[in-house]
Amino acid sequence: MSNGVSWGPDNPHPLSRMKTELVWEGKYDEYGNRRPVKLPTLPLPLQRIETIDEPRDREKAQQLSIFNEAAFHQQAHRDDFRNMLIWGDNKLVMAALLEQFRGKIDLIYIDPPFDVGADFTMQVQIGEEGEAVQKEQSILEAVAYRDTWGKGTDSYLHMMYERLTLMRELLSERGSIYVHCDWRMNAFLRQVLDDIFGRDRFLNHIIWAYKTGGIPENVGFSKKHDDILIYTKSDTPVFNQLLQKSYVPTLPEPTTISGKQLGVQRDEVCELCGVGRPGQKYRNVIMRDVWDDIQSIFRNDQQTTGFDTQKPEALLERIIKASSNEGDLVADFFCGSGTTLAVAEKLGRRWIGVDLGRYAIHTTRKRLIQVQRELHAADQPYRSI
Repeated sequence: MSNGVSWGPDNPHPLSRMKTELVWEGKYDEYGNRRPVKLPTLPLPLQRIETIDEPRDREKAQQLSIFNEAAFHQQAHRDDFRNMLIWGDNKLVMAALLEQFRGKIDLIYIDPPFDVGADFTMQVQIGEEGEAVQKEQSILEAVAYRDTWGKGTDSYLHMMYERLTLMRELLSERGSIYVHCDWRMNAFLRQVLDDIFGRDRFLNHIIWAYKTGGIPENVGFSKKHDDILIYTKSDTPVFNQLLQKSYVPTLPEPTTISGKQLGVQRDEVCELCGVGRPGQKYRNVIMRDVWDDIQSIFRNDQQTTGFDTQKPEALLERIIKASSNEGDLVADFFCGSGTTLAVAEKLGRRWIGVDLGRYAIHTTRKRLIQVQRELHAADQPYRSI
């Protein structure tokens, strides 16, 4: 029904002037205003910090409050920084970190849940026989599932928007963020990141094509890759160019027909290439955005911790080497089994890890203590600076 308003070139309809934008329930209020990220006005007691670093005198690490700065620096390392593993809602944790770490984190990698219908219930392997028990949700996890994952894609996007906004505030001017996702949330998260960082801050879309895992589809092609979206805080991010080996396909033996040799001799192919595996030749080329040389975690892999979504250390090693330098601060706010933190520790980076899952924190803590013991045994410092 017409309301008496005449739309046209002299009076354009509001819809004709809208820009391309991803809109979800909760992004705008009832008056059309952008909803700000709501932060707590007071520190919450549920946030606890545990400093995993073992001091050089091998004293037992103590639990400290995130807001107790004097105690935080009590057991100083070479650079007066102690790595942090925090159990709690990462939105609240990041809000608490802003005062001290705004603009100071050099690299953020996150691997948030891909499936908006997922909860925190999981099978946990115990003992050497591979027996499994059901790990139920804690109260914190149950509340988070109900409020963010339990309401579908809209609530998931709003949850990610708020947290990515805080991550941008924590990034240094030369910092980068890597967001790991898959086909379910790729398109949505790309638009959310464009909204927060700007399209001109998009750096790369990495395809991690693992050759193992995945389930063949009855209809369609088997899904065998994940996506990693990279955005930067400025146009001058830290980036260390990496090289990869590009192998020359092995040619078949020359064939002789009627006394004539067909084909090309192997030693005549690609003379400028180096020698790869026996009988194979390769050249070092600048790394491309398709990574098909890193395998996913096998169940019997030495790295495995029992997490279904655990990522291989080789993947995080590549990311950390590319977008940070020794001594830089690396953060993972969905740290899961602690792969990012373990690799950062080995590569001499400082780190902050956060997770809502009780089992994740327990697994990460155990893993990091083992990494530090191995570094001690090898007489390697945590950080050489």
